[in-house]
Amino acid sequence: QVQLVESGGGSVQAGGSLRLSCEVSGYFDNSYTMGWFRQAPGKEREGVAGIDSNGLTVYADSVKVRFTISKDNTKMTLYLQMNSLRREDTAMYYCAIAGFRPVSIVVAVNGANACGYWGQGTQVTVSS
Repeated sequence: QVQLVESGGGSVQAGGSLRLSCEVSGYFDNSYTMGWFRQAPGKEREGVAGIDSNGLTVYADSVKVRFTISKDNTKMTLYLQMNSLRREDTAMYYCAIAGFRPVSIVVAVNGANACGYWGQGTQVTVSS
């Protein structure tokens, strides 16, 4: 079994920064593609950023330049550095494993359906 635990969420003013972490435990293959997703009230879950085993990254257009995804394989931890936060970034943020799928799946339509393991989420609230 694989477990993912997110942390680092919180409340921040617009323009501020947060760094999310996702610790992975249990069986994990460093070849897995991983991603960050978010879901705002009344909206579908959407892919924010993904990273594959080679470090190739992909971002949703809405977060390009502002967000950076990274991972530390030795610590089995996935990160999401979020800068220049906006009110529209307010959502529950989840990390997920997309198995051996190409990283592009993370930001594809219905990309969440490709992920088999999820964390419980961490709330990010951005106020103006």
